Amino acid sequence: MAKNQSIIIGDTEVKPGQSATVNLPVADLYTATPLSMPVRVICGRQAGPTLFVSAAVHGDELNGVEVIRQLLKRKRLQSIRGTLLAVPIVNVHGFLNQSRYLPDRRDLNRSFPGTAKGSIAARLANKFYKHIVSKADYGIDLHTGAINRSNLPQIRANLDDPGTMEMARAFGAPVIVNANILDGSLRACAAELGMPVLIYEAGEALRFDDLSIRAGLRGILNVMQFIGMLPPSKRRKPANPVLASSTSWVRAPISGIVNGKADLGSRISGGQALATISNPLGGVEMDVTAPFDGIVIGCSKLPLAHEGDALFHLAEFTSMSRAENRVEKFATELDPEPKDN
Repeated sequence: MAKNQSIIIGDTEVKPGQSATVNLPVADLYTATPLSMPVRVICGRQAGPTLFVSAAVHGDELNGVEVIRQLLKRKRLQSIRGTLLAVPIVNVHGFLNQSRYLPDRRDLNRSFPGTAKGSIAARLANKFYKHIVSKADYGIDLHTGAINRSNLPQIRANLDDPGTMEMARAFGAPVIVNANILDGSLRACAAELGMPVLIYEAGEALRFDDLSIRAGLRGILNVMQFIGMLPPSKRRKPANPVLASSTSWVRAPISGIVNGKADLGSRISGGQALATISNPLGGVEMDVTAPFDGIVIGCSKLPLAHEGDALFHLAEFTSMSRAENRVEKFATELDPEPKDN
């Protein structure tokens, strides 16, 4: 097996068989307190691919931070092939403020590849792109739903690319969605480099969700095995995720109080009532109905809605029974604490 090569992140060279924490400087706080983006670099002794794993591109999305923290504790990483670039907190300013956005109110995930002389969002995007994304062969970016909105564990990716499709299947989330690439997003930036990138969506903002965290950790290890960074597991059977043929948000037909919500992962029939919206006096009441047969892969957690608010994210599948079975079996397949093998 060929020897791995050194990698330079920022001003730090990490040689084969070494690991290091690199703090990439970002815009200082108002108090002139210096601020940095922490990066953990693990450079294996043997040659292999370079994988970046990132979280908190949106500063209030915390599940991924814990996924990466647990990943870095795994003893298996001491013998990886290739190089792992782990960035648990990309949007440091948003993380400190418990906010999705940066201080300039811009969305970091619409600011790539950025520029070194632009706004704070453009500069941070450019730094992450220059020092992390451009050095990698593959990427996994960890996300959650927004505040008061939760997602069933799912992978979103460009499934028109065969390599990305296989990588998405290897991750092992119960549902895979072929998601459009948005201008200025991290995925759009990586696509120009020809790099397969997965977006893992699970849970909600500002909350830890144990199932989502365990699924994320297992998924990253599965991908590392798939791309040859770790030896394949003899114990674990390959996951068999289902591919959504389409997805759509069901919106509130009127404003009011939302009751009787359908649960994440539940199978829904077309025309079925997902919830009821009524006014505070109880004089007006209207059902929120499903437009087609599907599985609930995202939902609002807030019992209040304005007319037009997105309430339920439904995914449609070619085989609804297979999709339902896959989602039901998902939780039982996860060990409470993944074995370190």
